[in-house]
Amino acid sequence: MKDQKEIVRKVIGYIEENMERDINLDNISKNIGYSKFHLNRLFAEQTGITIYKYLQNRRLTIAAQKLVRTDKPITQIAYEAGYDTQQSFSFAFKQVYLYPPKAYRNIGIYVPKQSKISMYDSRMPKCYKFIIKIREIAA
Repeated sequence: MKDQKEIVRKVIGYIEENMERDINLDNISKNIGYSKFHLNRLFAEQTGITIYKYLQNRRLTIAAQKLVRTDKPITQIAYEAGYDTQQSFSFAFKQVYLYPPKAYRNIGIYVPKQSKISMYDSRMPKCYKFIIKIREIAA
């Protein structure tokens, strides 16, 4: 179990460090040293979400932050989030945030939908686990 959590921590670390690069499950599996099928299964078991969905949601969360906190053009934010076209970005963004990017920017309130997943040690006292969970929900 501990080894599985460590593998998932490595996947999360790799994703977070390479968020704006062209990464996919093949890149991640080559870097971590496990098959993409094994990694995706472990990741989903430990986090409740697939690697692809986590990466997509993290990129859209960062894009939402950029929409509200910067004046970057939407096309640039879409490209930085890994989308080839503004249309595909707008479609994906609206599925998660319920508003198209321009309307979201005009509203001006940033709400993160997918914070970085943190894998905590199961030997931690229960009160610390509770605090960590509350922080994750609040973020």
